Amino acid sequence: MPEASVLEVKNLVSGYGKREVLKGVSINVASIEILAIIGHNGAGKTTLLKAIFGLIPIWEGELSLNGGTMRSPNPIEMLAHGVAYVPQGNRVFTELTVRENLEMGGVTLRSKASLTEGIERAVDMFPALKLKLHRTAGTLSGGEKQMLALSNALVLSPRLLLLDEPSLGLAPRLVSEALMRIKQISTDSRTAVLIVEQKVREVLKIADRVCVLRNGRVSFSGPSKDLVDETKLREVYL
Repeated sequence: MPEASVLEVKNLVSGYGKREVLKGVSINVASIEILAIIGHNGAGKTTLLKAIFGLIPIWEGELSLNGGTMRSPNPIEMLAHGVAYVPQGNRVFTELTVRENLEMGGVTLRSKASLTEGIERAVDMFPALKLKLHRTAGTLSGGEKQMLALSNALVLSPRLLLLDEPSLGLAPRLVSEALMRIKQISTDSRTAVLIVEQKVREVLKIADRVCVLRNGRVSFSGPSKDLVDETKLREVYL
């Protein structure tokens, strides 16, 4: 029996100012899966994540979350519905400690007990951070900052995780490790993941399905295994 969808996006149109970037994008993410969004620079990948999370307005189309339609989503509303967003660039509060960053990640939680539980759950997935809770985030390596950015989102125990190029800034030897950790998080915590990634071959190894964006439209959608063949990948990507 197929898993129910956490997220459904139908004919989404959005952009910046008067510039239309997304031109009728439709995708869906099942409750326990990783969906990868790939495509060239300027295809609309980051714009799609921002529109879903409510950082930019949806001009046309429809977004459904856990079966309920959302006309004009905003970040606070999306967080309350179990959606967390990790933008590209290892964005952390560099002058705060690791623990203070995690506390900021759980700012919408209603009780101190829930926050403590969320922090413990997040750092359990990244043991390296446990030893550095009192270090300022600015002293962390690029890989550690990416761990912290992910942990900040995981404090809320999200049902859907939106990731924008989590490999950005990582040393090549760390990319596969970071993506496999995301796969592990999805499996262990039963979290759906919508991931935008430029490291195409690496992300295909962890994704269940893939959508290719080209000029603001979906040009391919299907199982990741369908694009393992180099010829097919070039056909849909180029």
